[in-house]
Amino acid sequence: MKKFPKHFTWGTATASYQIEGAWLEGGKGLSIWDAFAHTPGKIKNGDTGDVACDHFHRFREDVARMADMGLRAYRFSIAWPRIQPTGRGKPNPEGIQFYSDLIDELLAHDITPWVTLYHWDLPLSLQLELDGWLNPKMAELFRDYAAICFDAFGDRVKHWMTFNEPWVVAILGYGQGLFAPGRVSNAEPYRVGHQILRAHALAAEVYRRKFQPVQNGQIGIANNCDWREPLTDSATDRAAAQRALEFFFGWFADPIMVGDYPDTMRARVADRLPHFTEQEKEALTQSVDFLGLNHYTTLYASDSRGKPVSGMPYGNGGISEDQDVQLSADPNWPKTTLGWAIVPWGLRKLLHWIDARYGHPPIVITENGCACDDRLEDGQVHDTGRIQFLTDYLSEAHRAIDEGVDLRGYFLWSFMDNFEWALGFSKRFGIHYTDYATQKRIPKDSARWYSQVVRQNGV
Repeated sequence: MKKFPKHFTWGTATASYQIEGAWLEGGKGLSIWDAFAHTPGKIKNGDTGDVACDHFHRFREDVARMADMGLRAYRFSIAWPRIQPTGRGKPNPEGIQFYSDLIDELLAHDITPWVTLYHWDLPLSLQLELDGWLNPKMAELFRDYAAICFDAFGDRVKHWMTFNEPWVVAILGYGQGLFAPGRVSNAEPYRVGHQILRAHALAAEVYRRKFQPVQNGQIGIANNCDWREPLTDSATDRAAAQRALEFFFGWFADPIMVGDYPDTMRARVADRLPHFTEQEKEALTQSVDFLGLNHYTTLYASDSRGKPVSGMPYGNGGISEDQDVQLSADPNWPKTTLGWAIVPWGLRKLLHWIDARYGHPPIVITENGCACDDRLEDGQVHDTGRIQFLTDYLSEAHRAIDEGVDLRGYFLWSFMDNFEWALGFSKRFGIHYTDYATQKRIPKDSARWYSQVVRQNGV
């Protein structure tokens, strides 16, 4: 038995657009994902999040399932268009009520809410009227939205994340066009990332100044990163792996932890990478109480100068031509149904990299999990592959703690099967099987296994 520290946080995670449904109910405005999913050809099988898992109507049942598992924490996101249908102005009382009821239900079952303010579902009005995250005005609008949430829920919510995976918003949303709003550019991602970082800093500042002294909560951000292992021990491949990590995690963590973008990005992206004012740098460097990490896979990195670079949009840590990095996988590595390599030691190495680069910060794994080919057989789902995946990744997380990393929590992605963005309902990440025809949730073997992990505080 690998025991975790006494106050280690165990939870599961979801996101509003992926589970809530009720896309035209409760006073909610449209989001960019509502528009994107309704655009022909954007989502596999023409799926949408209109209904998704119908969590909007079934949240009490879902929380009861969490309680049955003994979960201690639940990470969910607030849909900005539920709170402010057009992204600005007075809050929508029905939206406030929904999340307030959800939070109360969690607390009634001794489950700690961890709230993400932005998990990609931008109010559509802000995209149409302001060009979304390309506009510097977005930082102030996000701050105002965040303040509404702090004011309405901060008496009960003590763990906040401003953004989920800004890299995905920037690269997949504005670089490669795979995600909403579906734009393609080699310059816009850097401008978008810049405005998101400014928005994070302003939201954190208002929390620190106005709410934290009274509410005594914590604020962080959830960045995604895969490990990059040098393909060979050559100096050029080691440098390529380091560059890849700096363009992936460092892009959004360096400004927050040290006040500016990595030097490698500044040198390579040049005039496409915006600059922070001294005031913005100062606001950024005092803006988190913990670093969230969403981690799923590992790839080899090698220097690609003078060689053609494969696309791998879901795997690459940025715009490949800016990095001169070639990514590859060991053919012997097992893969998930998304084609992501299963490399547990990559998590431990990444945790050490973050620990060393940023001076031993508190880290929370805010997402980790895998898509499996889950089949319902006689009312059961025997997802032994997922249990093995989670066992191995948690074992490496435990080893990182033993080796001195300040890892404080783990959120399994996901509580239930849900809308997997551009892949629609074709991939299943949940530890509960969702029958989308009936909305019945069926615990998989992994749900029972994870329940034991939580109760025993160990693997």
